[in-house]
Amino acid sequence: MALTRALIPVAITVSALTTPVLHAKTFKWSSASDIPTLDIHSQNNALGNGVHAAVYDSLVYYNSKTFKPEAQLATSWKNISPTQVRFTLRSGVKFSDGSALTAEDVVYSLQRAMAKTSNYAVYTQGIDKVVKVDDSNIDILMKGPNPVLLNQLTELRIMSKAWAEKNKSVEPKDIKTPEESYAHRNAMGTGPYMVKEWQPDQRLVLVKNPYYWGKPESNVTEIVYTPIKQEATRAAALLSGEVDFVLDPSPQDLGRLRQSGSLKVIDGIENRTIFFGMDQFRDELPGSNIKGKNPLKDQRVRKALYQAIDIASINRVTMRGLSQPTGALVAPQVNGWTEGVHKRHPYDPEAAKKLLADAGYPSGFEVDFACPNNRYINDEETCQAVTAMWARVGVKAKLRTLPLVTYFPMIQRYEASIYMLGWGVPTFDALYSLQSLTRSVGTGGDGNYNVGRYSNPKMDQIVDRAKTETDIPVRDRLLTEALQLQNDDVSHIPLHNQIIPWAMKKNIEVVHRADNRLDWRLVKVN
Repeated sequence: MALTRALIPVAITVSALTTPVLHAKTFKWSSASDIPTLDIHSQNNALGNGVHAAVYDSLVYYNSKTFKPEAQLATSWKNISPTQVRFTLRSGVKFSDGSALTAEDVVYSLQRAMAKTSNYAVYTQGIDKVVKVDDSNIDILMKGPNPVLLNQLTELRIMSKAWAEKNKSVEPKDIKTPEESYAHRNAMGTGPYMVKEWQPDQRLVLVKNPYYWGKPESNVTEIVYTPIKQEATRAAALLSGEVDFVLDPSPQDLGRLRQSGSLKVIDGIENRTIFFGMDQFRDELPGSNIKGKNPLKDQRVRKALYQAIDIASINRVTMRGLSQPTGALVAPQVNGWTEGVHKRHPYDPEAAKKLLADAGYPSGFEVDFACPNNRYINDEETCQAVTAMWARVGVKAKLRTLPLVTYFPMIQRYEASIYMLGWGVPTFDALYSLQSLTRSVGTGGDGNYNVGRYSNPKMDQIVDRAKTETDIPVRDRLLTEALQLQNDDVSHIPLHNQIIPWAMKKNIEVVHRADNRLDWRLVKVN
């Protein structure tokens, strides 16, 4: 089973999870925001992807302890040629309505992920087409060799073609529009759980799938998810026993949670980098006092904004140590990362003022600044702190904060001048980030979250070459070169990698994953 390089093990095993299942249990958990959709190819959102993985399976999925792709709906795979891979499907798999999984379902689902309305094209990067060989095998034909195909497939879940056709959900829901499809609010997969009810922003209930093919170690028969936006309320819900687990306890609540005799907190570095993007496309920024030109097109202005940020203060005061300041667009676990690209431009307000003056803005300028208020650790507080820092060098950022469900469609409509984004790397390979964030906007996942519309022909050339380069040392150098070019251009302003604590009752057993998601096959309530 070739096709993927070794990944750095980043999961932290909290317990051996080998105790026999004795009693069925309900698992109640919470975080700040709700999932954006149940449609598995609509909005590429980490929280949603983690929930989708409870209901839908993919051909392969990461082992939570080694973070290497392992068999799921596919039991084996082999290279027919450098651009053709054959996957043998698991026999006897059924969807939660009892219907059998077929090769046609797999072909359809992978093609659905490639649709124009899909937000998952970055995971189909390099795929030309998917064909059925026979009832037990499908072939993925690629435009060129793809060294990270297996890693990409971990996020491409499989849907019933007949179910999608019956419920008029053949195409994914377009996240840029308010129109809904049946698959947005309903789900049917082959995973260990199925959806019992979903009341957006209130409650999601999953129950065991009676037709599940696997043998999970979990004793959980019902999962109840309650989004709770307010940090103090989430902590109170855990302390009172209303919920069993909080995915994102706030830094300011961690002290009392750690001191509680009935709770435990486990920590790990998340494979997610928080950064700011900037509109480098429009000739004039809406709402700015600068008319007839866009200051953010000037690299000196972008670097001034970068050097005006006191990242050490944000780490110490705002994040309370739950961050790893970085100058790279990816976390250390990601292939292509080096100490060199990790190095930040220095905090230097005077240098920032000089750069602004050299660019023609000695008095600074006004600019729109958008941030989420319930997605990342202290996201709103970080943006408030940065707003004050920018004000000291003359940049008057007009901060507006929005909840996740409206924030992401807004920035993807290119409606923010400066915006915050956090980017995890499910493939553990920098191509995923570079293609999505720094490649010029195009097709097939190119620039799908490059919502500042940064464009550099040299960057495009490096990224496109990395898509098919199979010489690993050469490919590694390409990825590092592209990450360094991002630093030099200041296409984005990296802030930090998140350190994620999970807080839970002491009777909860989980495996801490660097992608900040629960492995539903391993969760136990003792």
